[in-house]
Amino acid sequence: MSRLNPRLAKIHRSYRVDEIAQLYQVHRNTVRNWIKKGLPTIQGIRPFLVRGLDLGRFLSDRRQKARQLCPAGHVYCVRCRAPKAPAGGVADYIPLGPRWGSLVGICPDCEILIYRHVSLGRLDAVAGPLEITFQRAPGHITEMGAPS
Repeated sequence: MSRLNPRLAKIHRSYRVDEIAQLYQVHRNTVRNWIKKGLPTIQGIRPFLVRGLDLGRFLSDRRQKARQLCPAGHVYCVRCRAPKAPAGGVADYIPLGPRWGSLVGICPDCEILIYRHVSLGRLDAVAGPLEITFQRAPGHITEMGAPS
């Protein structure tokens, strides 16, 4: 599911199916499927008109239903589209600033690198049972390894 911004729809305006499709850059059939799945129309007759307020609420609700929170010790894998515990229960913490950084692990299913940004203060709560290895961030470009 692509990330559709529910705030694009003006709340005091009514939209036709083709206008919604153009606004969110989706196909008209996608909007018609939204109507079948519960997007309320004004009178239920053609041409379908949808209030902007209803459209925004519908898209917000869809986003909330699809949302998956990562529990402690898990990192979201983009390829698998699910929170995963890194392989071997091991992750690296790479500082990206003085108070925040990134947990980096390997997805146990698809074996790609998975990342989770976390503040240093919340690291213990987010890491859970993971074994964390702290990496030192390079301070200057000359401290980095060989060029790629």
